[in-house]
Amino acid sequence: MPQETPARIVRALVSRGYNAEREAVTLIAGSENPSVTLTRVVESVPDDALRITTDHVREVLASAPASDPPGTESASGPATEDPPVSAATSTDRDEPVGDSTPPETEGGASERNADRSASGRNTDSSLRSLDIANDMTGQSTGTGEYGDFVKVFRDRYEKLSKMLRGRVNHRPAKAISKMSGGEDAELIGLVDDVRSTKSGHWIIDLEDTTGTFPCLVMKDKDIAANVSELLMDECIAVQGTLSGDAGILFVDSLHFPDVPRSYRPNTADRHVQAALISDVHVGSQEFMEGAWNRFADWLHTEEAENIEYLLIAGDMVEGVGVYPNQDEELDIIDIYDQYRAFSEHLKSVPGDLDIVMIPGNHDAVRLAEPQPGFDDNLRDIMSAHDATITSNPSMVTLEGVKILMYHGVSLDEVIAELPSEKASYDEPHKAMYQLLKKRHVAPQFGGHTRLAPEELDYLVMEDVPDIFHTGHVHKLGWGKYHNVLAVNSGCWQAQTDFQKSVNIDPDSGYAPIVDLDTLNMTVRKFS
Repeated sequence: MPQETPARIVRALVSRGYNAEREAVTLIAGSENPSVTLTRVVESVPDDALRITTDHVREVLASAPASDPPGTESASGPATEDPPVSAATSTDRDEPVGDSTPPETEGGASERNADRSASGRNTDSSLRSLDIANDMTGQSTGTGEYGDFVKVFRDRYEKLSKMLRGRVNHRPAKAISKMSGGEDAELIGLVDDVRSTKSGHWIIDLEDTTGTFPCLVMKDKDIAANVSELLMDECIAVQGTLSGDAGILFVDSLHFPDVPRSYRPNTADRHVQAALISDVHVGSQEFMEGAWNRFADWLHTEEAENIEYLLIAGDMVEGVGVYPNQDEELDIIDIYDQYRAFSEHLKSVPGDLDIVMIPGNHDAVRLAEPQPGFDDNLRDIMSAHDATITSNPSMVTLEGVKILMYHGVSLDEVIAELPSEKASYDEPHKAMYQLLKKRHVAPQFGGHTRLAPEELDYLVMEDVPDIFHTGHVHKLGWGKYHNVLAVNSGCWQAQTDFQKSVNIDPDSGYAPIVDLDTLNMTVRKFS
Protein backbone atom coordinates (compact mmCIF):
# COMPACT_ATOMS: atom_id res chain seq x y z
CA MET A 1 0.00 0.00 0.00
CA PRO A 2 1.37 3.46 -0.80
CA GLN A 3 2.92 5.20 2.21
CA GLU A 4 0.87 8.32 1.61
CA THR A 5 -2.48 6.47 1.99
CA PRO A 6 -3.13 7.62 5.61
CA ALA A 7 -2.56 11.25 4.64
CA ARG A 8 -4.89 10.88 1.65
CA ILE A 9 -7.50 9.21 3.86
CA VAL A 10 -7.38 12.10 6.31
CA ARG A 11 -7.74 14.62 3.49
CA ALA A 12 -10.65 12.65 2.03
CA LEU A 13 -12.44 12.61 5.40
CA VAL A 14 -11.85 16.32 5.89
CA SER A 15 -13.28 17.05 2.44
CA ARG A 16 -16.44 15.21 3.51
CA GLY A 17 -16.67 17.18 6.75
CA TYR A 18 -15.55 14.42 9.14
CA ASN A 19 -12.99 14.21 11.92
CA ALA A 20 -11.69 10.78 12.99
CA GLU A 21 -10.39 9.04 16.08
CA ARG A 22 -6.68 8.34 16.18
CA GLU A 23 -7.11 4.57 15.61
CA ALA A 24 -9.86 4.85 13.00
CA VAL A 25 -7.56 6.15 10.26
CA THR A 26 -5.03 3.44 11.06
CA LEU A 27 -7.71 0.73 10.72
CA ILE A 28 -8.86 2.11 7.37
CA ALA A 29 -5.26 2.35 6.14
CA GLY A 30 -4.60 -1.24 7.18
CA SER A 31 -7.65 -2.70 5.41
CA GLU A 32 -7.39 -4.70 2.18
CA ASN A 33 -8.77 -1.81 0.11
CA PRO A 34 -8.60 1.47 2.05
CA SER A 35 -10.52 3.56 -0.51
CA VAL A 36 -13.51 1.20 -0.52
CA THR A 37 -13.44 0.85 3.25
CA LEU A 38 -13.45 4.63 3.63
CA THR A 39 -16.44 4.99 1.28
CA ARG A 40 -18.43 2.35 3.18
CA VAL A 41 -17.55 3.88 6.55
CA VAL A 42 -18.79 7.30 5.44
CA GLU A 43 -21.99 5.75 4.04
CA SER A 44 -22.66 3.81 7.24
CA VAL A 45 -22.24 6.52 9.88
CA PRO A 46 -25.36 8.29 11.24
CA ASP A 47 -26.39 11.47 9.46
CA ASP A 48 -25.66 13.61 12.52
CA ALA A 49 -22.20 12.15 13.11
CA LEU A 50 -19.20 14.45 12.65
CA ARG A 51 -16.56 12.06 13.94
CA ILE A 52 -15.55 8.68 12.56
CA THR A 53 -14.96 6.34 15.48
CA THR A 54 -12.99 3.12 15.73
CA ASP A 55 -16.26 1.24 16.30
CA HIS A 56 -17.65 2.61 13.00
CA VAL A 57 -14.67 1.23 11.10
CA ARG A 58 -14.72 -2.13 12.87
CA GLU A 59 -18.42 -2.63 12.10
CA VAL A 60 -17.76 -2.00 8.41
CA LEU A 61 -14.75 -4.32 8.34
CA ALA A 62 -16.73 -7.05 10.08
CA SER A 63 -19.85 -6.80 7.92
CA ALA A 64 -18.64 -6.23 4.36
CA PRO A 65 -15.82 -7.38 2.06
CA ALA A 66 -13.22 -4.76 1.19
CA SER A 67 -12.89 -5.72 -2.47
CA ASP A 68 -13.46 -2.92 -4.93
CA PRO A 69 -16.79 -3.40 -6.76
CA PRO A 70 -16.94 -2.57 -10.47
CA GLY A 71 -17.12 1.13 -11.20
CA THR A 72 -16.11 2.26 -7.71
CA GLU A 73 -13.81 5.26 -7.80
CA SER A 74 -11.06 5.69 -5.22
CA ALA A 75 -12.42 7.69 -2.26
CA SER A 76 -9.26 9.70 -2.04
CA GLY A 77 -8.96 10.29 -5.77
CA PRO A 78 -6.44 8.90 -8.25
CA ALA A 79 -3.02 8.31 -6.78
CA THR A 80 -1.45 10.53 -9.38
CA GLU A 81 -3.26 13.60 -7.96
CA ASP A 82 -1.08 13.58 -4.85
CA PRO A 83 2.58 14.56 -5.07
CA PRO A 84 5.00 12.03 -3.62
CA VAL A 85 5.59 12.36 0.10
CA SER A 86 8.95 14.03 0.70
CA ALA A 87 10.83 15.35 3.68
CA ALA A 88 11.58 18.53 1.72
CA THR A 89 13.71 19.87 -1.11
CA SER A 90 17.46 19.55 -1.67
CA THR A 91 17.95 22.18 1.02
CA ASP A 92 16.87 19.74 3.74
CA ARG A 93 19.10 19.61 6.77
CA ASP A 94 19.56 16.69 9.15
CA GLU A 95 21.71 17.89 12.00
CA PRO A 96 22.51 15.54 14.89
CA VAL A 97 23.13 16.60 18.46
CA GLY A 98 25.54 14.40 20.38
CA ASP A 99 26.40 10.91 19.20
CA SER A 100 24.76 9.42 16.14
CA THR A 101 21.60 7.42 16.69
CA PRO A 102 22.49 3.90 17.88
CA PRO A 103 21.20 0.72 16.23
CA GLU A 104 17.59 -0.16 16.99
CA THR A 105 16.82 -2.16 20.10
CA GLU A 106 16.64 -5.95 20.32
CA GLY A 107 14.73 -8.04 17.81
CA GLY A 108 14.94 -8.51 14.07
CA ALA A 109 13.09 -6.44 11.51
CA SER A 110 10.16 -8.87 11.37
CA GLU A 111 9.73 -8.74 15.15
CA ARG A 112 9.95 -4.96 15.29
CA ASN A 113 7.36 -4.63 12.54
CA ALA A 114 4.96 -7.21 13.94
CA ASP A 115 2.91 -4.55 15.73
CA ARG A 116 2.97 -2.07 12.87
CA SER A 117 -0.08 -1.43 10.73
CA ALA A 118 0.07 -1.48 6.95
CA SER A 119 0.68 2.27 7.07
CA GLY A 120 4.13 1.58 8.56
CA ARG A 121 3.37 3.29 11.88
CA ASN A 122 3.54 1.72 15.33
CA THR A 123 0.02 1.21 16.65
CA ASP A 124 0.89 -0.47 19.95
CA SER A 125 -0.08 2.45 22.18
CA SER A 126 0.31 0.28 25.29
CA LEU A 127 4.05 1.02 25.16
CA ARG A 128 3.43 4.74 25.55
CA SER A 129 3.11 6.82 28.68
CA LEU A 130 2.28 10.52 28.93
CA ASP A 131 1.94 12.43 32.19
CA ILE A 132 1.45 16.14 32.89
CA ALA A 133 2.71 17.99 35.97
CA ASN A 134 2.33 21.61 37.00
CA ASP A 135 -0.87 22.13 34.97
CA MET A 136 -2.58 25.13 36.57
CA THR A 137 -5.65 25.07 34.31
CA GLY A 138 -8.66 25.66 36.56
CA GLN A 139 -6.40 26.38 39.54
CA SER A 140 -6.11 30.17 39.23
CA THR A 141 -6.94 31.98 42.46
CA GLY A 142 -5.23 35.35 41.92
CA THR A 143 -7.34 38.48 42.13
CA GLY A 144 -4.52 41.03 41.81
CA GLU A 145 -4.72 42.07 45.45
CA TYR A 146 -1.63 42.80 47.54
CA GLY A 147 -1.89 39.49 49.37
CA ASP A 148 -1.61 37.57 46.09
CA PHE A 149 1.75 39.19 45.33
CA VAL A 150 3.01 38.33 48.82
CA LYS A 151 1.98 34.69 48.38
CA VAL A 152 3.58 34.17 44.98
CA PHE A 153 6.90 35.75 45.99
CA ARG A 154 6.96 33.84 49.27
CA ASP A 155 6.36 30.58 47.38
CA ARG A 156 9.06 31.49 44.87
CA TYR A 157 11.54 32.21 47.65
CA GLU A 158 10.76 29.02 49.56
CA LYS A 159 11.12 26.78 46.50
CA LEU A 160 14.32 28.33 45.15
CA SER A 161 16.01 28.85 48.52
CA LYS A 162 15.67 25.11 49.19
CA MET A 163 17.86 24.50 46.13
CA LEU A 164 20.54 26.80 47.56
CA ARG A 165 20.56 25.83 51.23
CA GLY A 166 22.90 22.93 50.59
CA ARG A 167 25.56 25.35 49.34
CA VAL A 168 25.41 28.09 51.97
CA ASN A 169 24.65 28.37 55.68
CA HIS A 170 21.86 30.91 55.27
CA ARG A 171 21.10 33.46 57.98
CA PRO A 172 18.07 35.77 57.65
CA ALA A 173 18.67 39.36 56.60
CA LYS A 174 17.30 40.61 59.92
CA ALA A 175 19.75 38.42 61.86
CA ILE A 176 22.70 39.54 59.71
CA SER A 177 21.85 43.19 60.39
CA LYS A 178 22.47 42.51 64.11
CA MET A 179 25.86 40.82 63.63
CA SER A 180 29.19 42.44 64.41
CA GLY A 181 31.52 43.92 61.79
CA GLY A 182 34.08 41.59 60.25
CA GLU A 183 32.03 38.44 60.74
CA ASP A 184 31.42 35.96 57.93
CA ALA A 185 27.84 35.79 56.69
CA GLU A 186 25.85 33.89 54.08
CA LEU A 187 22.50 34.98 52.69
CA ILE A 188 19.85 33.71 50.26
CA GLY A 189 17.52 36.30 48.79
CA LEU A 190 15.59 37.65 45.83
CA VAL A 191 17.34 40.38 43.85
CA ASP A 192 15.60 43.62 44.85
CA ASP A 193 18.02 46.04 43.15
CA VAL A 194 21.36 46.12 41.34
CA ARG A 195 23.31 49.37 41.01
CA SER A 196 26.88 50.42 40.36
CA THR A 197 29.03 52.67 42.57
CA LYS A 198 31.15 55.59 41.37
CA SER A 199 34.17 53.29 41.56
CA GLY A 200 32.57 50.69 39.27
CA HIS A 201 31.70 48.16 41.97
CA TRP A 202 28.25 46.61 42.25
CA ILE A 203 25.71 46.75 45.08
CA ILE A 204 23.06 44.04 45.09
CA ASP A 205 20.15 44.39 47.51
CA LEU A 206 18.91 40.93 48.50
CA GLU A 207 15.52 40.42 50.13
CA ASP A 208 14.31 37.43 52.12
CA THR A 209 11.21 37.00 54.28
CA THR A 210 12.70 39.11 57.10
CA GLY A 211 14.05 42.13 55.26
CA THR A 212 16.63 43.45 52.77
CA PHE A 213 20.43 43.58 53.06
CA PRO A 214 23.00 45.26 50.74
CA CYS A 215 25.80 43.14 49.26
CA LEU A 216 28.88 44.58 47.52
CA VAL A 217 30.62 42.81 44.62
CA MET A 218 34.04 44.30 43.89
CA LYS A 219 34.74 44.92 40.20
CA ASP A 220 38.08 43.06 40.36
CA LYS A 221 36.48 39.84 41.65
CA ASP A 222 35.96 36.94 39.25
CA ILE A 223 32.32 36.81 40.27
CA ALA A 224 31.77 40.37 38.97
CA ALA A 225 31.00 38.86 35.55
CA ASN A 226 27.97 37.15 37.10
CA VAL A 227 26.40 40.49 37.98
CA SER A 228 25.69 41.16 34.32
CA GLU A 229 23.54 38.01 34.27
CA LEU A 230 21.29 39.08 37.12
CA LEU A 231 17.60 39.84 36.62
CA MET A 232 15.33 41.49 39.15
CA ASP A 233 13.43 39.10 41.45
CA GLU A 234 15.56 36.04 40.76
CA CYS A 235 16.91 34.09 43.73
CA ILE A 236 20.64 33.83 44.48
CA ALA A 237 22.92 33.04 47.40
CA VAL A 238 26.03 34.96 48.49
CA GLN A 239 28.87 34.33 50.90
CA GLY A 240 31.18 36.99 52.27
CA THR A 241 32.36 39.16 55.14
CA LEU A 242 30.59 42.06 56.83
CA SER A 243 32.15 45.50 56.68
CA GLY A 244 33.60 47.08 59.82
CA ASP A 245 30.31 48.79 60.66
CA ALA A 246 28.34 45.66 59.64
CA GLY A 247 26.30 47.76 57.20
CA ILE A 248 27.20 45.87 54.03
CA LEU A 249 28.31 42.38 53.02
CA PHE A 250 31.48 42.11 50.90
CA VAL A 251 30.72 39.18 48.58
CA ASP A 252 33.34 36.50 47.95
CA SER A 253 31.13 33.97 46.13
CA LEU A 254 27.76 34.02 44.40
CA HIS A 255 25.51 31.03 43.62
CA PHE A 256 22.52 30.43 41.34
CA PRO A 257 19.95 27.65 41.95
CA ASP A 258 21.15 26.12 38.64
CA VAL A 259 21.08 22.62 37.20
CA PRO A 260 23.68 20.40 38.89
CA ARG A 261 26.67 19.78 36.63
CA SER A 262 26.40 16.11 37.51
CA TYR A 263 22.81 15.86 36.30
CA ARG A 264 22.09 12.71 34.31
CA PRO A 265 18.93 12.93 32.19
CA ASN A 266 16.26 10.26 31.95
CA THR A 267 15.79 8.34 28.69
CA ALA A 268 13.10 6.05 27.27
CA ASP A 269 13.51 2.27 27.39
CA ARG A 270 12.87 1.89 23.65
CA HIS A 271 13.63 3.74 20.43
CA VAL A 272 10.82 6.29 20.15
CA GLN A 273 10.83 9.87 18.89
CA ALA A 274 9.04 13.16 19.54
CA ALA A 275 8.61 16.06 17.12
CA LEU A 276 8.95 19.49 18.77
CA ILE A 277 7.32 22.43 17.01
CA SER A 278 5.77 25.78 17.88
CA ASP A 279 4.34 29.00 16.45
CA VAL A 280 2.13 27.62 13.68
CA HIS A 281 0.23 30.95 13.32
CA VAL A 282 -2.72 29.71 11.28
CA GLY A 283 -4.76 32.73 10.19
CA SER A 284 -1.75 34.80 9.18
CA GLN A 285 -1.24 35.62 5.51
CA GLU A 286 2.28 34.32 6.05
CA PHE A 287 1.26 30.92 7.45
CA MET A 288 3.33 28.39 5.47
CA GLU A 289 0.61 25.95 4.51
CA GLY A 290 2.77 24.19 1.92
CA ALA A 291 5.55 23.53 4.43
CA TRP A 292 2.99 22.28 6.97
CA ASN A 293 1.47 19.87 4.43
CA ARG A 294 4.92 18.51 3.54
CA PHE A 295 5.60 17.99 7.24
CA ALA A 296 2.25 16.26 7.78
CA ASP A 297 2.75 14.01 4.73
CA TRP A 298 6.28 13.12 5.84
CA LEU A 299 4.93 12.02 9.24
CA HIS A 300 2.99 9.30 7.38
CA THR A 301 6.15 7.83 5.83
CA GLU A 302 8.27 4.93 7.00
CA GLU A 303 11.11 7.38 7.71
CA ALA A 304 8.97 8.94 10.46
CA GLU A 305 7.52 5.70 11.81
CA ASN A 306 9.19 6.07 15.21
CA ILE A 307 7.66 9.51 15.83
CA GLU A 308 4.85 8.83 18.28
CA TYR A 309 4.58 12.22 20.01
CA LEU A 310 4.01 15.74 18.67
CA LEU A 311 4.61 18.63 21.10
CA ILE A 312 3.39 22.11 20.10
CA ALA A 313 4.71 24.93 22.31
CA GLY A 314 2.10 27.63 21.70
CA ASP A 315 0.77 30.11 19.14
CA MET A 316 -1.47 27.71 17.25
CA VAL A 317 -3.06 30.72 15.53
CA GLU A 318 -2.10 34.27 14.61
CA GLY A 319 -4.69 35.81 16.91
CA VAL A 320 -6.38 39.19 16.65
CA GLY A 321 -5.08 42.55 17.87
CA VAL A 322 -1.79 41.17 19.15
CA TYR A 323 0.31 43.97 17.61
CA PRO A 324 -0.43 47.27 15.78
CA ASN A 325 -2.16 46.93 12.38
CA GLN A 326 -2.18 43.15 12.64
CA ASP A 327 -5.56 43.03 10.87
CA GLU A 328 -3.79 44.04 7.65
CA GLU A 329 -1.74 40.82 7.77
CA LEU A 330 -4.58 38.41 8.56
CA ASP A 331 -5.88 35.81 6.14
CA ILE A 332 -8.62 34.79 8.62
CA ILE A 333 -10.10 37.64 10.66
CA ASP A 334 -12.32 35.77 13.14
CA ILE A 335 -10.41 34.16 16.02
CA TYR A 336 -12.69 31.11 16.18
CA ASP A 337 -12.36 30.58 12.43
CA GLN A 338 -8.59 30.64 12.93
CA TYR A 339 -8.85 27.77 15.41
CA ARG A 340 -11.20 25.85 13.10
CA ALA A 341 -8.62 26.19 10.33
CA PHE A 342 -5.84 25.08 12.67
CA SER A 343 -7.88 22.03 13.65
CA GLU A 344 -8.30 21.12 9.99
CA HIS A 345 -4.55 21.31 9.47
CA LEU A 346 -3.98 19.20 12.58
CA LYS A 347 -6.17 16.45 11.10
CA SER A 348 -3.58 15.90 8.36
CA VAL A 349 -0.98 14.46 10.77
CA PRO A 350 -1.18 10.72 11.58
CA GLY A 351 -4.13 9.83 13.75
CA ASP A 352 -2.06 7.64 16.05
CA LEU A 353 0.21 10.45 17.28
CA ASP A 354 -0.07 11.59 20.89
CA ILE A 355 -0.25 15.38 20.68
CA VAL A 356 0.43 17.85 23.51
CA MET A 357 -0.36 21.56 23.13
CA ILE A 358 0.21 24.60 25.35
CA PRO A 359 -0.95 28.17 24.59
CA GLY A 360 1.19 31.15 23.62
CA ASN A 361 0.83 34.92 23.60
CA HIS A 362 -1.06 34.90 20.25
CA ASP A 363 -3.61 32.38 21.53
CA ALA A 364 -7.05 33.21 22.94
CA VAL A 365 -6.18 32.79 26.62
CA ARG A 366 -5.07 35.32 29.20
CA LEU A 367 -1.73 36.95 28.37
CA ALA A 368 -0.40 36.84 31.92
CA GLU A 369 1.73 33.81 32.80
CA PRO A 370 1.16 31.14 33.88
CA GLN A 371 -1.41 30.74 31.11
CA PRO A 372 -4.20 28.21 31.68
CA GLY A 373 -4.97 25.75 28.90
CA PHE A 374 -7.61 26.55 26.30
CA ASP A 375 -11.24 26.87 27.45
CA ASP A 376 -13.93 24.34 26.60
CA ASN A 377 -15.08 26.17 23.47
CA LEU A 378 -11.61 26.09 21.93
CA ARG A 379 -11.02 22.52 23.10
CA ASP A 380 -14.19 21.46 21.27
CA ILE A 381 -12.95 23.19 18.10
CA MET A 382 -9.48 21.62 18.38
CA SER A 383 -10.75 18.10 19.04
CA ALA A 384 -8.68 16.49 16.28
CA HIS A 385 -6.76 13.44 17.54
CA ASP A 386 -7.87 14.09 21.15
CA ALA A 387 -4.82 16.25 21.80
CA THR A 388 -3.68 16.74 25.39
CA ILE A 389 -4.08 20.43 26.24
CA THR A 390 -2.27 21.84 29.25
CA SER A 391 -1.09 25.16 30.66
CA ASN A 392 1.94 27.28 29.79
CA PRO A 393 4.35 26.18 31.23
CA SER A 394 3.90 22.46 31.93
CA MET A 395 6.19 19.54 32.62
CA VAL A 396 5.30 16.73 30.22
CA THR A 397 6.76 13.29 30.92
CA LEU A 398 6.96 10.94 27.94
CA GLU A 399 8.05 7.42 28.83
CA GLY A 400 10.13 8.73 31.73
CA VAL A 401 11.64 11.68 29.83
CA LYS A 402 10.74 15.03 31.44
CA ILE A 403 10.06 17.78 28.89
CA LEU A 404 9.44 21.32 30.15
CA MET A 405 7.20 23.06 27.62
CA TYR A 406 7.18 26.86 27.84
CA HIS A 407 6.08 29.19 25.07
CA GLY A 408 8.96 31.57 25.77
CA VAL A 409 7.74 35.18 26.08
CA SER A 410 10.33 35.88 28.78
CA LEU A 411 13.11 35.16 26.28
CA ASP A 412 12.51 38.66 24.86
CA GLU A 413 13.25 40.12 28.27
CA VAL A 414 16.30 37.94 28.90
CA ILE A 415 17.75 38.89 25.51
CA ALA A 416 17.05 42.59 26.11
CA GLU A 417 18.55 42.66 29.61
CA LEU A 418 21.64 40.47 29.28
CA PRO A 419 24.84 40.96 27.24
CA SER A 420 24.68 39.64 23.68
CA GLU A 421 27.23 36.91 24.38
CA LYS A 422 24.91 35.56 27.10
CA ALA A 423 21.62 35.77 25.17
CA SER A 424 20.63 36.70 21.61
CA TYR A 425 17.94 36.00 19.03
CA ASP A 426 20.49 34.31 16.79
CA GLU A 427 21.20 31.78 19.54
CA PRO A 428 17.94 31.52 21.51
CA HIS A 429 19.07 28.38 23.32
CA LYS A 430 21.65 30.47 25.21
CA ALA A 431 18.86 32.60 26.65
CA MET A 432 17.21 29.32 27.67
CA TYR A 433 20.43 28.35 29.46
CA GLN A 434 19.96 31.45 31.63
CA LEU A 435 16.46 30.36 32.62
CA LEU A 436 17.79 26.89 33.51
CA LYS A 437 20.52 28.53 35.57
CA LYS A 438 17.94 30.59 37.44
CA ARG A 439 15.51 27.62 37.64
CA HIS A 440 12.65 29.91 36.70
CA VAL A 441 11.06 30.49 33.28
CA ALA A 442 10.19 34.17 33.89
CA PRO A 443 12.04 35.56 36.93
CA GLN A 444 11.65 39.30 36.35
CA PHE A 445 8.35 40.69 37.64
CA GLY A 446 6.96 43.99 36.37
CA GLY A 447 8.87 44.02 33.09
CA HIS A 448 7.61 43.32 29.59
CA THR A 449 6.53 39.78 30.47
CA ARG A 450 3.04 39.81 31.98
CA LEU A 451 2.96 37.70 35.14
CA ALA A 452 -0.12 36.81 37.18
CA PRO A 453 0.14 36.58 40.97
CA GLU A 454 -1.12 33.22 42.24
CA GLU A 455 -0.90 31.39 45.54
CA LEU A 456 1.85 29.25 44.01
CA ASP A 457 4.63 30.21 41.62
CA TYR A 458 3.99 27.81 38.76
CA LEU A 459 6.96 29.26 36.85
CA VAL A 460 9.65 27.78 39.13
CA MET A 461 11.54 24.79 37.69
CA GLU A 462 11.20 22.60 40.76
CA ASP A 463 12.34 19.52 38.85
CA VAL A 464 15.21 19.55 36.38
CA PRO A 465 13.85 18.82 32.90
CA ASP A 466 15.59 16.45 30.52
CA ILE A 467 14.43 18.58 27.59
CA PHE A 468 13.51 22.29 27.69
CA HIS A 469 11.27 23.18 24.72
CA THR A 470 10.31 26.77 23.85
CA GLY A 471 9.18 28.85 20.87
CA HIS A 472 7.98 32.47 20.59
CA VAL A 473 11.08 34.11 19.13
CA HIS A 474 10.69 32.36 15.73
CA LYS A 475 14.36 31.35 15.72
CA LEU A 476 15.81 27.85 15.60
CA GLY A 477 18.44 27.01 18.20
CA TRP A 478 19.47 24.07 20.34
CA GLY A 479 22.23 22.85 22.60
CA LYS A 480 22.92 21.12 25.89
CA TYR A 481 23.32 22.85 29.25
CA HIS A 482 24.52 20.59 32.05
CA ASN A 483 23.13 17.66 30.01
CA VAL A 484 19.68 19.27 29.58
CA LEU A 485 18.71 19.55 25.89
CA ALA A 486 17.41 23.08 25.21
CA VAL A 487 15.44 23.49 21.98
CA ASN A 488 13.78 26.54 20.46
CA SER A 489 11.89 25.14 17.52
CA GLY A 490 11.42 28.07 15.12
CA CYS A 491 8.03 28.66 13.47
CA TRP A 492 5.69 27.95 10.53
CA GLN A 493 5.21 31.57 9.51
CA ALA A 494 7.20 33.50 6.91
CA GLN A 495 8.43 36.99 7.74
CA THR A 496 5.60 39.47 8.33
CA ASP A 497 5.73 43.22 7.75
CA PHE A 498 5.77 43.72 11.50
CA GLN A 499 8.77 41.40 11.84
CA LYS A 500 10.55 43.30 9.11
CA SER A 501 9.97 46.53 11.05
CA VAL A 502 11.66 45.07 14.15
CA ASN A 503 14.39 43.26 12.16
CA ILE A 504 13.28 39.68 12.89
CA ASP A 505 14.28 37.15 10.23
CA PRO A 506 12.40 33.97 11.22
CA ASP A 507 13.55 30.37 10.90
CA SER A 508 10.45 28.84 9.30
CA GLY A 509 9.36 25.33 8.42
CA TYR A 510 11.67 23.35 10.71
CA ALA A 511 10.80 20.32 12.84
CA PRO A 512 13.31 19.20 15.50
CA ILE A 513 13.02 15.43 16.05
CA VAL A 514 14.31 14.04 19.37
CA ASP A 515 15.20 10.42 20.06
CA LEU A 516 13.77 9.89 23.53
CA ASP A 517 16.05 6.91 24.14
CA THR A 518 19.28 8.91 23.61
CA LEU A 519 18.20 12.58 23.60
CA ASN A 520 20.01 12.98 20.30
CA MET A 521 18.28 15.28 17.86
CA THR A 522 17.96 15.89 14.13
CA VAL A 523 16.31 18.85 12.42
CA ARG A 524 14.07 18.39 9.38
CA LYS A 525 13.42 21.31 7.01
CA PHE A 526 10.15 21.51 5.05
CA SER A 527 10.26 25.03 3.62
